[in-house]
Amino acid sequence: MQQDLNRVIEQVTKEKGIDKEILVEAIESAMVSAAKKTFGAERSFEAQYNPDIGEIELFEPRVVVDDVADPETEIELAEARETLDPDVELGDELLMKIDSAVFGRIAAQAAKQNIVQRVRDVEREIIFDEFKDRQGELVHGIVQRFEKNNIIVNLGRTNAILPEKEQVPRERYRQGDRIRAYIVSVEMTSRGPQIVLSRTHPGMLIKLFEQEVPEIYEGIVEVKGAAREPGGRAKIAVASNDQDVDPVGACVGMKGTRVQSVVQELRGEKIDIVHWISEQAEYVCRALAPAKVTKILLDEEAHSMEVIVPDEQLSLAIGRKGQNVRLASRLTGWGIDARSESEADEESRQARQSLSAIPGVSEVMAELFYQSGFKSAEDLADTEAATINEITGIEPEKALAILEASTKHVEEERERAAREAEEAARAAREAEEAARAAEEAGSGAEQAADGAVEAAGEPAEEPAAGADEDEVETSPQQGA
Repeated sequence: MQQDLNRVIEQVTKEKGIDKEILVEAIESAMVSAAKKTFGAERSFEAQYNPDIGEIELFEPRVVVDDVADPETEIELAEARETLDPDVELGDELLMKIDSAVFGRIAAQAAKQNIVQRVRDVEREIIFDEFKDRQGELVHGIVQRFEKNNIIVNLGRTNAILPEKEQVPRERYRQGDRIRAYIVSVEMTSRGPQIVLSRTHPGMLIKLFEQEVPEIYEGIVEVKGAAREPGGRAKIAVASNDQDVDPVGACVGMKGTRVQSVVQELRGEKIDIVHWISEQAEYVCRALAPAKVTKILLDEEAHSMEVIVPDEQLSLAIGRKGQNVRLASRLTGWGIDARSESEADEESRQARQSLSAIPGVSEVMAELFYQSGFKSAEDLADTEAATINEITGIEPEKALAILEASTKHVEEERERAAREAEEAARAAREAEEAARAAEEAGSGAEQAADGAVEAAGEPAEEPAAGADEDEVETSPQQGA
């Protein structure tokens, strides 16, 4: 070992952040391993760090005896008193120092590799311990390199990965660019800690608002949820724990400065800030803004809502490619079906007509069934008499009769629809056959016409030009 081992240990401890005792323990363990590799694995050794001389001292235990049977494990009493300890007695165990200079090149190299590996393992453990509790935080880094479509980000002490699926599609980076991302997960693998980042996670939107809005950081304004379509649009729901503080205004900031800072970090992603409310129907209406909702039909069992909006605002409620209603559904946790007033009115008319067509069901009763969620005779036929009794308040016998009537009506309607479908199919086949016959007849007429033309032959030829010349030649003779 070199004489400046103290300085080396201090330097490594400082650079790697490794505890000095751990590093010394690693060196001592490596020295014992090297000694066993040189002298034999069956022998016992001890290593101790001596800071006064700046080196690792290696010792081998020896038992004091009168007559030495095994010189590798025993030492004679007289020799022990002369060379090691003058007060030693029989049966005592002494540590005999071994010169580490006798180590071979292979043993020394193995000791070095053991130390390096141990230092690397400790460094990985330190990094993992540092980041394992930072999951869900924002970090700054520098784009280090690209591996396929993944981005490797340098966080200082270690690297993290930004997978392709966690990147915003329209964002582009170059080597050396600064980047801010959200820590999704921290796991220890065989290659060390793996830190996965994200630029698309809703948590990044929440953390950005926490940094920009002091009221959120202080707990005055609370973020209730967030939903994103990265690079396009996002919605965030906020509520205030102080009645004097407007949560939406706090997030927007003076002249929109706070929300604009978040928009810039997300490269132009549009953000809707929704005022959260415990009443779920009203919350869904606010989440669908800027569209105005006129009516909501709520289904607790299916955890969904049917939202009715004016005809001219249907496209606004749905959004581009369904974006607005999709984000509102993610934000609120409710399934949302947005429909126009005219479409809802037509469905209501058809539902009432279908229910009223059941024998024994009056218009008032049909309205009760419709308001209870039944939209057709088929829906009523699939229910139970007890449910009908609960809705209408009529006697169980009457409810059972309505159920039987609805079942019979549905079966008749299905049979009628099947007959109509069969008749329509038969009419279509007959029309197809008629068209085929007409086509064949037309083809036969065309062939007959071609035959008649061939039978008539070519038209008669014109008189030859020579006939006129003969007449001209005989004319002078007649004159003579």
